[in-house]
Amino acid sequence: MDTIVALATPLGRSGIGVLRLSGADSLKITQRLVNDDKFNPKPRHVNLRKIYDLQTSDVVDESLITYFKAPQSFTGEDVIEISCHGSPVLLRQVLDLCLRLDARLAEPGEFTLRALANGQLDLSQAEAIRDLIDANSIAMTRQAIRQLRGEFSHQLQPLKDDLLNVIVFLESALEFVEDDLPDYEAQNLKNKLKNIGSQLGKLTETFQAGKLLREGLQVALVGRPNVGKSSLFNALLGQDRAIVTEIAGTTRDQLNESFTINNIPISLIDTAGLRNTTNTVESIGVERAKRTMADADLVIVLLDGSENLTPEDKDIISQAKDLNYLIAINKNDLEQKEISVNNNGNILYISAKTGYGLDNLQHAIVEPFSPQDIDNSGFLVSDARHNDLLLRAKSEIENSISLLDQKMSEEIVLIGLHNAIRYLGEITGETTTEDMLTRIFSTFCIGK
Repeated sequence: MDTIVALATPLGRSGIGVLRLSGADSLKITQRLVNDDKFNPKPRHVNLRKIYDLQTSDVVDESLITYFKAPQSFTGEDVIEISCHGSPVLLRQVLDLCLRLDARLAEPGEFTLRALANGQLDLSQAEAIRDLIDANSIAMTRQAIRQLRGEFSHQLQPLKDDLLNVIVFLESALEFVEDDLPDYEAQNLKNKLKNIGSQLGKLTETFQAGKLLREGLQVALVGRPNVGKSSLFNALLGQDRAIVTEIAGTTRDQLNESFTINNIPISLIDTAGLRNTTNTVESIGVERAKRTMADADLVIVLLDGSENLTPEDKDIISQAKDLNYLIAINKNDLEQKEISVNNNGNILYISAKTGYGLDNLQHAIVEPFSPQDIDNSGFLVSDARHNDLLLRAKSEIENSISLLDQKMSEEIVLIGLHNAIRYLGEITGETTTEDMLTRIFSTFCIGK
């Protein structure tokens, strides 16, 4: 197998940049880099060595080199990590030297794919590495670490073992027993299958919370100009991100920033003020705001509590009525007008200027979507692929139970059970196709 190389740290200037080599020729390539054919570092010990230009023999950098000997490495192959000074030019130079020594630039996720191929981890653990890198909340990092440590795989393995035992029993009955299964044997099998289906169901029930933790919520702030959308945007973020002026229509395009509420990632969007306008640029912003409303998980319709309700306000509320929305009446720090809005109680009074009511607003944003206390929950299924496979396996098992009730032949019952075990195997990688692996690992970053 080719020896691969990639930058394992982000592009840009930093104190240190790390390049990673993996493959049978990793040590040989490193010996050429340090101009020492006898260089044979002790595994898992750091060595300070100079790296030389292959043509001029000039010193390129003085680096820390760590050798991980197969199979005691991340990929299960010989791995070399080279810690250089974090100059993008320097790192590119060392990378080019490795490529000239017949290393190949790694594909996205190829290091982890090799770890999977060499039995260092299963597919769900490999995906957890990607999730850990992409995590945007502490709670999501905890869930990713739990999956990386094999908690998901450990929960699935007893269920797969039980399912295989049922399959083996039915296969044996098909081969050696001429008569139908006795009622007590059939009932015993159904009980086992019902228990497996119940356990799979409990896992799928965690997906709503897991998806929320993984993907977060898209929340759009909408309203007519000058009701305080940008001020509220800044107040929720805790920074002056949006420009705030007394001039109506200051926000021409939408702004998007991320923050968290109770460990739930929130993508907050400040939209252009919704009104009829002849200004070409502003009208584009208005159209974008309307599209954002339709795509958002939650729309916050902002009203100015110091002014009477306007026709524009009523029109915006009408546009939001078929969406998931709440109404926030802003400027509570000013003298208030009587505003009557029929919104089934989803109305909050706030002041973006003083911070009044913002805690209640944050709670109202996440409360409808959070089915449980994420901080104190157990393992959560957060990947849509995993959830889909769990649901498919559960459905096949339930169908097989129904076939047993109908006293169908073992051959017919086994079709669904074989499908179920294949679906569960796709989660951990035993039965995953090459095309699916390619698709999964294409979402990884290069160098991981």
